Amino acid sequence: MSTLPDYSVHQARGKDHGVNVFLLHGAFGAKEYWRHQIQALTELGCRVVSWDAPGYGLSPLPEGFGIDHCAQALVSLIGHEGGSRNLVMGHSMGGMIAQRAWLQAQGRIHAYVLSATSAAFGQPGGQWQQDFVRARLAPLDAGRSIPDYAPEMLRKMMAAGASGPAVDLLIATVASMREDTFRAAVAAIAGYEGRQILPLIDVPVLCIAGEHDATAPATVMEKMAAKIRGARMVTLAGAGHFGWAEQPQAFNAHLRRFVQDLGWLV
Repeated sequence: MSTLPDYSVHQARGKDHGVNVFLLHGAFGAKEYWRHQIQALTELGCRVVSWDAPGYGLSPLPEGFGIDHCAQALVSLIGHEGGSRNLVMGHSMGGMIAQRAWLQAQGRIHAYVLSATSAAFGQPGGQWQQDFVRARLAPLDAGRSIPDYAPEMLRKMMAAGASGPAVDLLIATVASMREDTFRAAVAAIAGYEGRQILPLIDVPVLCIAGEHDATAPATVMEKMAAKIRGARMVTLAGAGHFGWAEQPQAFNAHLRRFVQDLGWLV
């Protein structure tokens, strides 16, 4: 794949430990909403690469958009910007892309952080799957705009009372999404199936779930983590689907501890 996705590089503050962290946003998002995680990681001495997945940000929606297409783009990005210590952190759809990339990038991905994600999205054509798509697209089909509809949708995916600068940034970022990308992303995650990949992953993995997440429930993530050898599982109290925005201090504490435990910061 010759064309790289749009991305930003954030250099380590102080000593650069040669650790590259690739941040993959979810279906509803863009690279701008990782501000607090970028700060935490660069302060640790990591170099951070945050991307806009194909079809997000400035790039047009490509033909054949889906998890596989995005995984190929990620592999190209890691080949271009990665090194000998590459950690991939994916949230929701980004976690699916990260898992899928393992099939092409073994040896170039050395650790994972998987946030509020899944290895599959139910049975193809299943009722839960159909309800998920319908609930997210019906307001657009009825003529509502994303800036009007997105805040309401996101609030329903969070824990009650979620607030703060990171939540505000998330809502503002998603409200600026294009409708074609929004629709394509919903379809992509609803059709994803990657359970066969989990037993193949043999690098350190941290799975982070939200206590009140109904989209990627903690019970589902626990089952996913159990199928990855040695995976570490944590559940954020008081968080819904966007734990890194709803509980950024707790999320970043788990993230820092995981990176430190890798033994790379020397």
